[in-house]
Amino acid sequence: MTDLIDDLLAEARKLDQADPLAHHIAEFADAPGVTAYLDGNSLGRPLRDLPEKAAAFIRDDWGTRLIRSWDEQWMALPMRLGDRIGAITLGAAAGQTVVADSTSVLLYKLMRAGVAARPGRDEIVIEAGNFPTDRFIAAGVANETGTTLRWVEPDPILGVTADQVASVVSERTALVVLSHVDYRSGSLAAMPEITAAVRDAGALMLWDLCHSAGVVPMSLDEWGVDMAVGCTYKYLNGGPGSPAFGYLRAEHHGSIVQPIHGWWGAADIFAMGPEYAPVSGIRQLLSGTPPVLSMLAMQGMLDLIELEGITALRVKSITLTEFAIRAYDALLAPLGVRLLSPREASRRGGHVTIGHDSFQEVTTRLWADGVIPDFRFPDGIRLGLSPLSTSHEETLRGVIAVRDALQS
Repeated sequence: MTDLIDDLLAEARKLDQADPLAHHIAEFADAPGVTAYLDGNSLGRPLRDLPEKAAAFIRDDWGTRLIRSWDEQWMALPMRLGDRIGAITLGAAAGQTVVADSTSVLLYKLMRAGVAARPGRDEIVIEAGNFPTDRFIAAGVANETGTTLRWVEPDPILGVTADQVASVVSERTALVVLSHVDYRSGSLAAMPEITAAVRDAGALMLWDLCHSAGVVPMSLDEWGVDMAVGCTYKYLNGGPGSPAFGYLRAEHHGSIVQPIHGWWGAADIFAMGPEYAPVSGIRQLLSGTPPVLSMLAMQGMLDLIELEGITALRVKSITLTEFAIRAYDALLAPLGVRLLSPREASRRGGHVTIGHDSFQEVTTRLWADGVIPDFRFPDGIRLGLSPLSTSHEETLRGVIAVRDALQS
């Protein structure tokens, strides 16, 4: 076994030496006591210079410029950051993406608006294993609108396919809601093909991008996506509770109207008029005052992604997940651990999930020892490997720690 680990360690170090992104790892803040952070798909690490940027914001933008900063920069910030996220990670032209609210609120806004935009259609299609928030909100929208949920039940590892979606959409379908990368298995859905099948049926397509934005390249404009929502605290490293982003295809501006009518979405934000009249552009997705301070941390990460390009991050993500699977095959499969993610890189996002009946207890021990993956009920450990902040050697340390915890 020692020779096997030595071989894996030599491979990890060779991969790290050849990694063109490796130098960026030093730009992330140290975490004393943590020897392997494998949860970047849940909460990205902060950049090292964030404390200085936060102090400058408080001292200058807020403390000195005070309310003048609204006119000078903050009023435009949700749209400006949205355009950056769209251009750098989504394949979306300007004017279609905005940063605001939580993922849950934006999902509700777009689900509710999507159903209203397809009168006479009475079904929402959603995957049975989608993230709980997506399913809960879809159920609430169905109750509000008198529509019916129609469930897609795909293979739990390989995820939903275009053929499955095509088999359930019909003239009754108003909206289809799916995740680009499955939060459990990491399976990567065929976004272009699924979107085409949905649009061919006359329905609207809403993608949840929480586990793909910042790690998987996509082309929302080219692929005809109608709507999308994603969070910014995973691979965009915006910090706990940082606001989500919403994408609304330009052709729908003015015809799809979100249901939470706040002053920030009004055509004349300072008119203080007696009735709501929505702005025609992407600002219409806003409702209340945006969380400016919570938009600070993600900006440094967007700088790094823009510098290297999302394609380079995807290449590194694949080498990390492939190496994690090789380490799993060598060290964990013999112990009865199951691989719960697709082996084929083209069908996998940025994390690898492994399963064992004792993993809830194992995760508690790993955290106590400074190895940080996350546990997903009932028996899965996710190895979330963020390309700019994770090395192959760190990945191997995590897998070895899982093996040691199992054996003990």
